[in-house]
Amino acid sequence: MSVYTELTQPQIAHILSDYSLGSLAGFEGIAAGIENSNFFIDVKTGNHSTRYVLTIFERMEAEELPYFMYLMKHLAANGLSCPDVMPRRDGTLLFECEDKQGCIVSCLAGKTLDSLNESQLFASGQALAELHLAGSGFDQHRSNPTGAGWLAEKINTVLEPTAARYGQEAAELLSDELAFQSSCAFDSLPHGVVHGDLFVDNILFEGDHVSGIIDFYYAHDAALAMDIAISINAQAVILSDDDPSRIHAFLAGYESRRPLQKDEHESLPLLLRLAALRFWVSRLYDALFPRAGAMTQTKDPEEYRQKLLLHRGV
Repeated sequence: MSVYTELTQPQIAHILSDYSLGSLAGFEGIAAGIENSNFFIDVKTGNHSTRYVLTIFERMEAEELPYFMYLMKHLAANGLSCPDVMPRRDGTLLFECEDKQGCIVSCLAGKTLDSLNESQLFASGQALAELHLAGSGFDQHRSNPTGAGWLAEKINTVLEPTAARYGQEAAELLSDELAFQSSCAFDSLPHGVVHGDLFVDNILFEGDHVSGIIDFYYAHDAALAMDIAISINAQAVILSDDDPSRIHAFLAGYESRRPLQKDEHESLPLLLRLAALRFWVSRLYDALFPRAGAMTQTKDPEEYRQKLLLHRGV
């Protein structure tokens, strides 16, 4: 949630003039993540102030955005603690600013954590299962934007510069894992709405309790077990001897809400490899072909190379 588009107070006040939320009392940029520009905005009505999150979409096409808006409203209406999209006075959910689109959503209680203990991992697993259950009735669909075609294309793009910067062994690992994953099929697994990016900076806690899930802009339709694999890699796998018990805590929490089918259990080791490859490639691409931004974070690709090696060795 970096800031690529820098907004001034008059610009934000102008955006707010099309809402019935109140007047702008203050704002600040949110310097975390790498995809969109995000701001906390404090809005005053009388003597009361409410905090919202204003997002400017930097990469996504305009036709993609309604899916995310309606998905968040659906999930919030079905009991998931997630941002609810604020409507403008004309009932629309998106605004335009500097030839880009944006939205304003509710700001949830709680805070993100740098790392999770086992109790928090259990609660996170429960929250992901609740997301999958709440999304089961959503009638809109979005294909996986980082599926097999994307993966092959991006690996082809980063292969040579990866060898130059990270060594030939890294490039060979990319090619070998891509060939292996091309022989795997997960179409028969239960599918539905997945978050697709449930890292620790996208889940809010109050103590050991999950108070909300945020940042749904990678959401799409996919195997639910792939979402589990992404979340385990992001939250539970810290490349230490504690990893098995941490993974067990997350899965125990998830299955307390939605028990996995046998084929999901059997596919999980392969999906952990696929999820590690997908995020390694994404981080490689961002590191090798960085975008300019006023407040940005580029995440270390080597973390996910090591996670892929871990899962290949199990």
